[in-house]
Amino acid sequence: MSRILVNDDFVGQEEAAPTHHSMLPGSAVIPLLPFMLLLLSASLCGLSASGHFPAQHRAPTLRSGFGRFILFGSLALCLLCLFSGVALIWRTVPWYAAVIGGGGTVLAAPLLLRPFPDSFVNGRGALVTFSGLSLLMTALLFCAG
Repeated sequence: MSRILVNDDFVGQEEAAPTHHSMLPGSAVIPLLPFMLLLLSASLCGLSASGHFPAQHRAPTLRSGFGRFILFGSLALCLLCLFSGVALIWRTVPWYAAVIGGGGTVLAAPLLLRPFPDSFVNGRGALVTFSGLSLLMTALLFCAG
């Protein structure tokens, strides 16, 4: 007689307890959520900055030296936070969870930027707010990890 093994139990053994397999470890959920918010804030910052290029389309408040500092500084801060966030979750979050969660937030970013008023998105406010939110999420990731 031959027996077929299923989950280390023999087929037909009703008293065996069912096993539960999870794709995402519980320890990865806490760092994954701030990482998704980090990607969302960096995407929103990139989208709000994209309206200021080329330079002739830039808002008058961002044409000055301080305005250029805010524009390029917010982009640099978001990139630095993004690379730091990836380094912080590298060992705790599985790559597939980071890709799916991050991809969803990147795809949702244009839809979430739309309800904001044009005066906010086209000015300094969006750049400072979203880069500050990126910095906050990176600090939260640092504390969670």
